[in-house]
Amino acid sequence: MLILASASQSRKKLLEKCQIEFIQISSNFDEASIKEKDISNLALELSFQKANSLVLNIKEIELPLNFNYSSIEILGCDSIFEFNGKAFGKPSDKEEAYRRWSKMSGEFGFLHTGHTLLISTFDLTSKVIKVTKKIKKTVSSKVYFSKLQNEEIKNYVDSLEPLYCAGGFALEGQGGKYIEKIDGCFSNVMGLSLPWLRKSLIKEGIAA
Repeated sequence: MLILASASQSRKKLLEKCQIEFIQISSNFDEASIKEKDISNLALELSFQKANSLVLNIKEIELPLNFNYSSIEILGCDSIFEFNGKAFGKPSDKEEAYRRWSKMSGEFGFLHTGHTLLISTFDLTSKVIKVTKKIKKTVSSKVYFSKLQNEEIKNYVDSLEPLYCAGGFALEGQGGKYIEKIDGCFSNVMGLSLPWLRKSLIKEGIAA
């Protein structure tokens, strides 16, 4: 049974569209507690901590009983956008989002998504998880943005979509029309590299 350790709706939709059976349990890990200067490594460490927090707190989590939990795969992901060597998380307000887009317009950056897959066994009676293998990787995609007019930036920021997305844009939303091209994994820009997940599961003998 795959458990997505994230509240992300975009990751949830990606898995649903691929018809991968999973349940979604939000990780309450405090991201601010991790200090790491390298952006790619930061995304990877956050993905691990999100997945591992479920292992540590599983006894407090109410699980649906209609699934086979003899083995569990816990998937943690974290996405960080890198622009000119700086990490761009979610903009704090509309003013910050507008400033970012004014700089990003006509330029490119890198969307780093850290992935952690914890292969585990689980005793439903005692609710004890034993992690038998950790699979970790940061997948990076190069994102090129169209040259935008100031009015286009204002209208996009006013939609409020940028305030809820790493980097201040959503490929699967209104922001999709402002992305010129992508070098690398497409779904990675939406928060989860499906090719990476498929290969990782198949390598462990798990149907994907």
